[in-house]
Amino acid sequence: MAAPTERSCGCGGGSAGCPRTAGSWWRLAALLVSVSSLPAAAALVEGLYCGTEVCYDVLGVSREASKVEVARAYRQLARRYHPDRFRPGEPGSEGDTQEVAHQKFLLIATAYETLKDEDTRRDYDYMLDHPEEYYQHYYAYYRRQLTPKVDVRVVILVTICAISIFQYYSWHSSYNEAINYLVTVPKYRIQATEIAKQQGLLNRPKEKGKNRRSKEEIREQEEEVIRDIIKTKIDIKGGYQKPNLSDILLCQIVLFPYYLTTYLAWYASWVYRFTLCREEYGEEEQLYIIRRYMKMSPSQFDSLEENTRRSFLEKQLWIKENYEVYRKDQEEEMKIKMATDPRMKRYRRWMKNEGPGRLTFIDD
Repeated sequence: MAAPTERSCGCGGGSAGCPRTAGSWWRLAALLVSVSSLPAAAALVEGLYCGTEVCYDVLGVSREASKVEVARAYRQLARRYHPDRFRPGEPGSEGDTQEVAHQKFLLIATAYETLKDEDTRRDYDYMLDHPEEYYQHYYAYYRRQLTPKVDVRVVILVTICAISIFQYYSWHSSYNEAINYLVTVPKYRIQATEIAKQQGLLNRPKEKGKNRRSKEEIREQEEEVIRDIIKTKIDIKGGYQKPNLSDILLCQIVLFPYYLTTYLAWYASWVYRFTLCREEYGEEEQLYIIRRYMKMSPSQFDSLEENTRRSFLEKQLWIKENYEVYRKDQEEEMKIKMATDPRMKRYRRWMKNEGPGRLTFIDD
């Protein structure tokens, strides 16, 4: 009777016994894998917070201890185990070496860092109450460790300040470029020279002896005088105007409530005066409407010549119908100019003769 039983359990005697044996081996392998994974999961928790020690026990406080009690317990233990103050053989530290005291101090500091912060303490209490959620504790711990502890408001403020500084120096560089260009323009250079002569800045007596300067030094001084007069006498507008601190981003943000209040008051006044009371537009209001029709920024409109703005007023372009006629005339004039411009003729001739040939060559 024993022989059939042995054959029925073996794999070589038939196909009926093999599935049961294979299923048993798979269950055993799954059990071994699950058991072998337990130390790895436990190792994750050992590397978190105070490791296998309870942070409350390390400081000698209860879970209901307040922040003040946690801080008091930390200071007492830190005075005893701090590497600079530890003395072997003192009461309460018998048998501890310098190395042991150092390790205890690190554990005490870790416990204090864990319990002094409300969010970290909440995560730690949750871990104590739910020790089976290994991987969630691992994620929560390292998420807080790797998250920057810099206040977002500080980051935003530093970014705005950096942008404002770059903005100011960029405008200052553009302004200097505009001055350097105007110094070379004969029109402005002659005017500045005449003003300098009238003010006696260039008509200086000849110097003799040791105080006599070279021609190069005299020329440099004259250039500086002309440059200063152009800076003070010429109002540069548009993108090359003199930099103003109130125009940088930081000041714009600080003054935003003032600007908003001013705009709302101006808009209410506009509606009351020109919509409800039907007042006639003044020159300033007329130029404002013209600028809005032309879709130009204040700096772009201010950079136009005074004669150009005056011609806008003479043509009464603040009236919508007059502006539409002016716009169409400008478009027709531009078309005629492009049709008669020699450069445009050369371009069209090139497109007719060479352009299509090149495109055909590429297509081939």
